[in-house]
Amino acid sequence: MKNKIFIKLLCIFGVVMLLFTFILGNVFLTLFKNHTIAISRESMQKKAVSIAASLSAFESTDIQSFRNYLGYIDELTMADVWLIDRSLNIYTCGKKIDDISYASLPENADQMISDVFTGNISYSEDFSDTLGSHIITVGAPVVCDGLITGAVLIHSPVSGISDAVSQGMLALIVGCIIALIASIAVSAYISYRLTVPIRKMDQAVHMLSVGDYDFRTGIDYDSTALGPLASRLDTLADRLKSADEEHRSLDKMREEFAVTVSHELRTPVSVLKGSLELLNNNIVTDAGEIAEYYSHMLKETEHIERMVNDLLELTRLQDEGFMLRMSEMNLCDAVRDALRSVRRAAHTKNITVSSSIPENECLINGDYDRIRQLIMIILNNAVKFSYDNGNVDLTLNDTDGYELCITDYGTGISPDDMPHIFERFHKSTAENNKDGTGLGLTIASEIVRRHDASITAESDNGKTVFRIVFLRNTSNTI
Repeated sequence: MKNKIFIKLLCIFGVVMLLFTFILGNVFLTLFKNHTIAISRESMQKKAVSIAASLSAFESTDIQSFRNYLGYIDELTMADVWLIDRSLNIYTCGKKIDDISYASLPENADQMISDVFTGNISYSEDFSDTLGSHIITVGAPVVCDGLITGAVLIHSPVSGISDAVSQGMLALIVGCIIALIASIAVSAYISYRLTVPIRKMDQAVHMLSVGDYDFRTGIDYDSTALGPLASRLDTLADRLKSADEEHRSLDKMREEFAVTVSHELRTPVSVLKGSLELLNNNIVTDAGEIAEYYSHMLKETEHIERMVNDLLELTRLQDEGFMLRMSEMNLCDAVRDALRSVRRAAHTKNITVSSSIPENECLINGDYDRIRQLIMIILNNAVKFSYDNGNVDLTLNDTDGYELCITDYGTGISPDDMPHIFERFHKSTAENNKDGTGLGLTIASEIVRRHDASITAESDNGKTVFRIVFLRNTSNTI
């Protein structure tokens, strides 16, 4: 993986550059050759017209002077110049050519000469077979006193053009080689820049697959096109790490929960077992003692039942899939209902429960039964931990929301216990709490959480205050 991608990318770049060079070279050579021939043809055409014009103005009738003039033109133009008169005689270098007759010229060459005698400037490559090499021929008419008296043909070998094309080809090859080397170097650099983040991300994926969620790609997201992918991979690693930590936390909570439940159940089960063994072995025979054992066993059974019910209740509340029966409700009604229920328990300890509740409706969005259960938990604790003949105060204040304060003046909560009062199975060791399960305040905090409310507690010199703040419902009144 480390070098395969780099080598493949480099090979792909190399093949693409070779194909591009080959295609571009062929196109360039074709264009260059055609352009060179066009320039040569234009130059020959100008020479042919100029020679025809000079011959038109030639006034000497002396044959020797005419021949000398043609020889001068041959040397001046550095090409083979023919002159064809009306009698279709062919002259070159000032001499009549006897071994080449007009009739022996190729058919297309004959057509070109005929075209010149009609007054046109013509172009042909059909004299190549006659002259024994690849030739470009340009013809121009010789006009005297308005009459065409002859034709000038200039023959130029293509070898000069081929030499120019060859030089262009050589320059192209050298340029292509330099460009290919440069492109390979650039391709290698680009391939390296692309493969480095890929290798880093491959390593990150490998580390994630083996459970190392702290590993990150280490890629600068803005420095490469693969930055967004690297960012998503690092984000995935963060989420996997969070999920792993949450999973570990849940596993730890399950273990602690199992240990705590086992510990809480061990005592009542041991008591039940011991009592049953004594009764079964007829160690206790006194009717009064037997009745006392039965009564004690019943209390322990009821304690286990309360604990199981509280655990089931807490589990339901902690399950987000468990839907509360939320609706618009009057908080004042729930408070009054809870007060009526708790006053019976308070009467046994001669505790006075005083309250201050607004006369108007206190509208919130909630589950009436759960809200009443929440208030009952706090009020029962207040009564439980209050001294006999004491007081419990309840106030419901209409502020930004609805603040419910429940105050008792009993044993209080120690500073060491205060941070843990809402944890599962945390309970006071006081004698008046021996029947508690340690789940009441945990259930209360879950009810508060499910209602988007808040709960706090403070205790000082035996005065303990629980504050619960509910959000106001701004919809229409009931």
